[in-house]
Amino acid sequence: MDKGKVLVVDDEINILKVIELSLSSQGFTPEIFSNPLDALKRAQEIYFDIAFIDLKMEPIDGLQTLARLKNISPDTTTVLMTAHGSIETAVEAIKGGAYDYITKPFTHKEFIHLAERVFEHHILLKEVQGLRAQIEENYADGEIITQNFQMREILKLSKDIADSDLPVLIEGESGTGKEILARYIHANSKRSSNPFVPINCAAIPESLFESEIFGHIKGSYTGAMRDRIGRFEMGDQGTVFLDEVGEIANPMQVKLLRFLQNMEFERVGENITRKINVRIISATNRNIDDDIKSGDLREDFYYRLSGIRIKLPPLRERKEDIPHLSEYFLKKYSPENEIRLSPEALKLLNEYSWPGNIRELENMINRAIVLAKDNIVKPEYFPNEIFHTSERQFTELIPTLNDVEKSYIIEVLKNHPNPKDASQILGISLTTLWRKRKEYKI
Repeated sequence: MDKGKVLVVDDEINILKVIELSLSSQGFTPEIFSNPLDALKRAQEIYFDIAFIDLKMEPIDGLQTLARLKNISPDTTTVLMTAHGSIETAVEAIKGGAYDYITKPFTHKEFIHLAERVFEHHILLKEVQGLRAQIEENYADGEIITQNFQMREILKLSKDIADSDLPVLIEGESGTGKEILARYIHANSKRSSNPFVPINCAAIPESLFESEIFGHIKGSYTGAMRDRIGRFEMGDQGTVFLDEVGEIANPMQVKLLRFLQNMEFERVGENITRKINVRIISATNRNIDDDIKSGDLREDFYYRLSGIRIKLPPLRERKEDIPHLSEYFLKKYSPENEIRLSPEALKLLNEYSWPGNIRELENMINRAIVLAKDNIVKPEYFPNEIFHTSERQFTELIPTLNDVEKSYIIEVLKNHPNPKDASQILGISLTTLWRKRKEYKI
C-alpha cells in the first residue's frame, strides 16, 4: 500500500539512512535531505504528505524549517525530531504547526509506530478537509426567492434567531426548501464561517447511524479499518442539519438525546468522552404530532429539537413566487441564453398544484430548457401531469356524500347534544343515528 511521500530532514547521514529504510519497509516513499534548504526547495517542487524534521541543524534550525515548510505546504503533517526533548521544545513545536515530536534516540519500532499514527492522522485530516470543502461548496439554491408574506415573515424570524444557539425544527412537505432555510439561518449566524454539515437521516442504515454521526475507532466493528471522525465532530463550532429527523429509529433517538443535553459523545468502540459545540437544525416532512402519538418520535427527543418550530408553506400556497422562481431557474440552468416562458406556459405553471413543490418546479424548468427551441419555453415542453391539474383540483374540492353527511350530523349534535332531539332534526331514528355515529366515529 502506498502511504504517500515523506520528507526527512536531518544533518546526520546515518540517521537519515536508517529512517529511509524504516519508512520504505512500511510502504512509505521517503526522500532524505541533510540540508534543510535543499529540502525546502524540493518541497516547492512536489507535495509531501508527512515531514520529519530534526531540531538542531544548520544553516537554519528545525523550527525555522518547519515555519518555512508550513508556508510552502500547509497541508503537510510535520513531526519534529530532537535529542533535546523537553516540554518547552514540544510546546514550541506544536505552536509552530507540528503535529507531534519524537526524542532521539528512538528504536525502529518506536519510529514506525509514530509514523503509522501520523499517517492515520494525516489521512483523517485530508478526509475532513475534503468533506468540509464538499459541504461548504457554493450552494446555488441558498438564495431564498419570495414575494409571499408568510415566507417573508419566516425569513425575518430566521434572521432574528440566527445568532441564538436554540435548536430549530423546520417542518414542511418534500421540496419546500427546508435545507435552504437551514443554510440561510447558518449564513446569518455567528457560526457562518464554520462548517454547515447536512445529514440525511433517512439515507443512513440504522446499523451505521451511530458510527456515521459520532465516528468510530479502528477495529470497533468489522470493516472499521481506521479511525473515522463523525459528522457531528466535523461540524464543531458550526451547524449540523438533521434532515428527515423523523426517520431516526427510537434507540438512536435515546443516544442523540444524551448528546443534545450536554454536547458530549463517544466514538463507537471508544470510551473517551468528547465534547463539541454545534447548533442543531432539524427538518421533517412528517406529521410531528402523529409521530409522537404513535411513539415513532420520543416526546423528550422532540422537545430537545424544537426550541423554535418553523413550518414552511407548500408552493401551492405561495403562487405569487412561481414566476420569480421560474425566472431564477431559467437563469440558473441557462445562464448564457435569454430563455423565457411563453404566457401559456406560465399560466400552466400557476394553475398546477405542485405536489413536489419547489424541487418539482426546478426539475420541470430544467427539463423544459433542454427541449426549448427559439429560447421560448412552451406548454408542450412540460410533462403530461401538468395538463390534468385543473380537473384534479376540481375533483379534490368536491366533498363526498359521506363527508357531507358526517359534517351535517356533527353540526346538529353540536347544537343539540340530546340524541333524541338530534335524530328528530336529522329525520332519522335513534338506532340509525347510533349506527351513523359509530360509522363516522363521532
